[in-house]
Amino acid sequence: MITPAQQKWIDHLSDVDKIVIFPYDPKAPEKFEQVKSEIQSIIGTEYEVLHRGASALGISGQKEIDVYIPILPEQIEELTPKMEAVWGKPKSVYPQERTKFYRHIDGTRIEIMLTNQDHQSWIDGEKHFSYLKQNPEALEKYRKLKEDGNGVSVREYYRRKIEFINEILNRTNE
Repeated sequence: MITPAQQKWIDHLSDVDKIVIFPYDPKAPEKFEQVKSEIQSIIGTEYEVLHRGASALGISGQKEIDVYIPILPEQIEELTPKMEAVWGKPKSVYPQERTKFYRHIDGTRIEIMLTNQDHQSWIDGEKHFSYLKQNPEALEKYRKLKEDGNGVSVREYYRRKIEFINEILNRTNE
């Protein structure tokens, strides 16, 4: 099941552009550590810098590394200018939720998110990530979902992905 808010977001996605899925990159952890070091040199080591997404799970994905910095909402505004000085203007800003920066390292897209640690989207993401880490069978289904999404529209891919995530969240909330 997809919520009305999720459907609204899905509807804004392209139904023409296609998703490309790549095999897991064994260099992803090394690339993450490089980015983490750079981030900590900018904002300090008192903030957690976390590797999430497919590359953190060791499965196929969109050749990207998701980097999250979970912080208080007011810290997003405080740290954004520091990040901009090195990473450039944010690619997307959702006030009180997250600010996203992009970068590329050796053909891999790095997505860096200053994210509100108290926002439901972060909390749900962590539940989903933890569930997959603890349940190899669910992780295998997620890997297959991603690989089966190769070549489908961006809109269809994210619809499938959100349905799967919601199913996991329903299990964790029971």
